[in-house]
Amino acid sequence: MAQIDHRLPQNIEGEFYVDSSCIDCDACRQIAPAIFRDHGGKSSVYRQPQDPGELHRALMALVACPTASIGTVSRRSARQGVQAFPVHVVDDVYFCGFTSESSFGAWSYLIVRPPEQGGNVLVDSPRFTSPLVKRIEQMGGVNLLFLSHRDDIADHAKFAAHFHCPRVMHQGDSAAALGVERVIAGMDSMRIDNDLLLIPTPGHTRGHQVLLYRDKVLFTGDHLAWSPERETLAAFRDVCWFSWAEQTRSMEKLLAYRFEWVLPGHGRIGHGTAEEMHQHLERCVASMKNA
Repeated sequence: MAQIDHRLPQNIEGEFYVDSSCIDCDACRQIAPAIFRDHGGKSSVYRQPQDPGELHRALMALVACPTASIGTVSRRSARQGVQAFPVHVVDDVYFCGFTSESSFGAWSYLIVRPPEQGGNVLVDSPRFTSPLVKRIEQMGGVNLLFLSHRDDIADHAKFAAHFHCPRVMHQGDSAAALGVERVIAGMDSMRIDNDLLLIPTPGHTRGHQVLLYRDKVLFTGDHLAWSPERETLAAFRDVCWFSWAEQTRSMEKLLAYRFEWVLPGHGRIGHGTAEEMHQHLERCVASMKNA
């Protein structure tokens, strides 16, 4: 719980604040950009909510914060923010909220599909918390848990045990040691079902992989994200834990696929036509080769 005694001095006066436990994961700034800003290494409130819509987004940010670093002076109920998740992103894809400190605030997503199409897919793991679990149950549960890489697994074991769903992860990130049921080997793409294509993308970690859904939505873990500063797709060398050369080759491999949305674990969501996203990806590959 946020501590008002540790409220950062960069916060504007008013109801909402961020305290010194902030880890600068960017979740609040993505969810409520009208309220929260980056002041250099941490987030702070630069503008208090002005209407019900902004209040709703601020409460969502409070709930999603992985370190509970966002607070309210009056200790306002966060029920509205809790009930907002999972929140719709595109088509039948939802952002789970409730990010985890163990994953440094990485985003996870729920694909909602009828049982005859394979059922729901949880992409990476949020916090295992009762309100979210109950809501996912109401939405059809989880039939498969896709883990992009070792950094963003959070409470994967609890979700797998609760929903009796298999996990899929690449052996390059020690999947077997984590008890993962479906361990992927090799570098070839693999079709999970008619909707889902698994694509190994080593680089950020040895066993990183992405998931392409219906040739439209690419779940990219920590491999690829939209950069607001560069206004294009980008990878981030300063958080490449395995091999930049491998990540560059993996990025180039993605040029063979069509997608309109990039939904990352870290970084911003990107959206455009398939042609636009292909052009952005070409620029990303060129930039990586020159880095």
